[in-house]
Amino acid sequence: MEIAEEIQSSKFADEYHKMTVNILFTGHWLTGFLEQRATKENITLHQFNVLRILRGQYPQACTNAMIKERMLERKSDISRIVDRLVSKGLVHRCKSECDGRAVALTITERGMNALRNLEEPMLLQDLLPKNLSVEECAQLNFLLDKLRG
Repeated sequence: MEIAEEIQSSKFADEYHKMTVNILFTGHWLTGFLEQRATKENITLHQFNVLRILRGQYPQACTNAMIKERMLERKSDISRIVDRLVSKGLVHRCKSECDGRAVALTITERGMNALRNLEEPMLLQDLLPKNLSVEECAQLNFLLDKLRG
């Protein structure tokens, strides 16, 4: 469905304005699917992102600052997200051996299991290939990269 129909408005200043609205709307649309799937493991999309970062670093530990650098949404409150993951037993936190002021974070086996359970559903393979070909995805990736300069 075209963006004008989705938001029930055809008043765009120009194609650049329409593109901006379309990207924002589509981003929120995709986020909704991903959030819904993440809740199957009782986590949020931000928590999923942190777990993936920790798994990528495993067996080395991460600091909050390292996680923040790699987050998709960098304005997230990392401390709060990590606190919730620790309370759920998905992340282990201890003092950093290198820097006593820093906290070392590692993913637990329970966290690894949560990621394994979400791996396939989070790829949206049941949704995306129905709407876009591989070639169209490559073209869209190219255009989005180009947009960001």
